[in-house]
Amino acid sequence: MSEKTFVLHPVLKNAADTGRSVQAGLEEIKNLTAAINLTITAAESVELKKTNASLFIGKGAAERIAEKIKENEITLAVVDCALSPIQQRNLEKLWNCKVIDRTALILEIFGERARTKEGVLQVELAHLSYQRSRLVRGWTHLERQRGGRGFLGGPGETQIELDRRVITDNIAKLKKELEEVKRTRHLHREARRRVPYPIVALVGYTNAGKSTLFNRLTNADVFAKDMLFATLDPTMRLLKLPSGRRIILSDTVGFISNLPTELVAAFRATLEEVAEASLILHVRDISHPDAAAQKTDVENVLKALGLENRVDRGLIEVLNKTDLLNESDYSALSVAAGRNKNQIPVSAVTGTGIEDLLSVIENSLAAGRSEMTADIPVANGAALAYLYRVGEVLDRKDGDQVCHVRVRLDQADIQKFKHSYPQVIYALS
Repeated sequence: MSEKTFVLHPVLKNAADTGRSVQAGLEEIKNLTAAINLTITAAESVELKKTNASLFIGKGAAERIAEKIKENEITLAVVDCALSPIQQRNLEKLWNCKVIDRTALILEIFGERARTKEGVLQVELAHLSYQRSRLVRGWTHLERQRGGRGFLGGPGETQIELDRRVITDNIAKLKKELEEVKRTRHLHREARRRVPYPIVALVGYTNAGKSTLFNRLTNADVFAKDMLFATLDPTMRLLKLPSGRRIILSDTVGFISNLPTELVAAFRATLEEVAEASLILHVRDISHPDAAAQKTDVENVLKALGLENRVDRGLIEVLNKTDLLNESDYSALSVAAGRNKNQIPVSAVTGTGIEDLLSVIENSLAAGRSEMTADIPVANGAALAYLYRVGEVLDRKDGDQVCHVRVRLDQADIQKFKHSYPQVIYALS
C-alpha cells in the first residue's frame, strides 16, 4: 500500500496525566501507520484546550492542516484518537481525503495480520461492530460508505454489504462461528488438563519482545520483528525447564493503549488462555520511555478480562531489552530488581538473564507443590514414569528391588498417584 499519509496526534492539555510523553505518543501512531506499509508524508502533534464537537481539533488547526494535505497531495489522514462519525465526515470534507481514526487503524492492522481461522473471524467481527455504529449516523449516500472488512479500500464498494440489517446478520453469523471455535478451544484445554503440564502465558505491550523471548525459550520460529503487532495469533509450545519439568508456554497478542473495545470483546476467547494460565509473565520493554505507562495499559486490559486478582497480587515482570540500556541505567535496574523477586531483567536478543527467568518460573510453579518420597518396585515402570511426567524428581536412588524417589508434586497429582498405584509405599515430607 503506497497511499501518501498524514499522521496527526492530538493532545488534550487538561487531560489526566497518562505518564506518556507527546513525542512518544506521536512515534507510536507513526509506527502503527508504518506497520501496514503506508507512506508517511507528514506528521505532527496538536495541543487542544478542549475537543471540538464537529472536527475534534480546532477549526484553525484543521484549516492549516488542510493546506498541508493539499500541498503534499496526501490521500489519507490518520488521526490518533477516537473520532465520532460526524467528526470523521467533516474532516474528510475539509481535507478532501480519506480519514481514519486510531480504532480503524488498529483494526486494519489486525485484519492484515490475522492468519488462523479464529483470528480472521475475530477481526471481522470487530470490523463489523465498529462499522455498524457509523453506517446510519455517519454516511448518507453510497459514495461515503465503507465496504467490506477494511477501511482503506475504495468508497462505495457494495451498498448491500453496508446495509445495517445485513451487517447485523453477519455479526450474528460470526458470533455463532466463534462460539464453535470457543467450544473447540474448551475441548483443547480439557485435553491439556489430562496431560497436566502447567501453562505459562506471556503478555505485554505490543513490540515488548514477547515473540523474541518465546523463540529464545522454546527454540521456535515465531515471526518476530521490531514492529507493532508483528504477531497476532496465539502460539503454544512445550518447554522443558532445567529441572526436567515440562510446561506449555503461550505467546499471546500484544496490547496497546486505547485498545479498541471491539477488539477486547472479539478477542476474549483467545485471551481466555491467559485466564487459564498457571503463571502469567508480563514482558516489558524496559528501554522504552513510556515503560511505566505501558505497564498500566497492560494491567488495565487484564483487569477488563476479569483478572483483577492476578494483577493485584502482582505479576512476574520480565524486564526485557536490557541490551538497549546504557551501563548506568542497567546497573540501577539490576539493583532495583534485586529488591523485587517478581522482576527479572533479561535480554531476549542476547540471552542475558534467561537462566534467572527459568529459575523464577520453576520456583513460582513449585510454590503450591508438596514433596513426596516413594519406594517404587523396579518392575513398576508405569509409576516411575508417572512421577517423571507430572512431577519434579529431586532425587533418585536405584536398588536391586526398589527405586527410592523424592519428588515434588501438586496435591491433585499426589491423589491421582495414590489412587492409580496403591501398592507403592510413599510418605509426604
